[in-house]
Amino acid sequence: MSDANLPIDRRPWLLLSPALVFITALVVIPMAFILVYSFYENIDLAVDVPAFQFGNWQELFTDSYYHTAIWKTLRLSVIVTVLAAVLGYIPAYVIAMTKYRHKWLLLLLLILPFWISFIIRTLSWIHIFGNQGALNGLMNLLGLGDLPIQIMYTEFTVIVGFIHVFLPYMILNVYVSLEGIDENLEPAARTLGATPWQAFREVTLPLSLPGLAAGSLLVFVLTGGSYVTPLILGGPSDFLFGNLVYDAVVTELNWPMGATLSFTLLFLLGSVVILYSRLMGMNQLAKAFG
Repeated sequence: MSDANLPIDRRPWLLLSPALVFITALVVIPMAFILVYSFYENIDLAVDVPAFQFGNWQELFTDSYYHTAIWKTLRLSVIVTVLAAVLGYIPAYVIAMTKYRHKWLLLLLLILPFWISFIIRTLSWIHIFGNQGALNGLMNLLGLGDLPIQIMYTEFTVIVGFIHVFLPYMILNVYVSLEGIDENLEPAARTLGATPWQAFREVTLPLSLPGLAAGSLLVFVLTGGSYVTPLILGGPSDFLFGNLVYDAVVTELNWPMGATLSFTLLFLLGSVVILYSRLMGMNQLAKAFG
């Protein structure tokens, strides 16, 4: 019997149907409403009229203010992702390779920040970098420089805040990837004459790249969609695209423009996720939360 004559197995679709219903109800339909609303016209504060017009989209494509926000968002997301990858790999490697019998304690310390609101964690940097903060206080005690040093409300502070919040996601993904590597591979490479650095570079690092890529995707997408950290720690010029969405919806009550910007942000970040899925697959993301 040829494959064309075999009965169609509908069991996968039956098993997936609850998830598909939830995704359709909670993601597809709301985003469809947002797309439709982007063609409405805002005539006053919170007063919109249905009108199939492209004014919001035309403003988005022609106003350099939005282009600057897109560029800033992508640039800052790349910077945060690269720094998180470099800073996150080391603790992930230490946790994965340690012989400490209470490894669970290290993992507990890693996930402990998730028990505290990220807004509180972000606000804590004001007490560290502020003019009356801990850093300026320490430098004052040591008699260093002209004080206070203005650190708050700069791009540097925003980057620090992002790394502080999103670094555990990177560490967890890399750790899961390193845990899946056979621990005998590195010693085997050393017995063949490789130095410890060569064994790491030629064996461990390539095998951990899927976890590194998954962590990079999460950090990039989360950074690109954030607006609270730049709002608290950044200055007037440190806005990201998410801040434009916030301003349009909450401050200006221009919901059609907010819908346009929201859908644009979804398209930009969704394109990155689709590109990652095509190159790496999504299984590493599932492992990180498994």
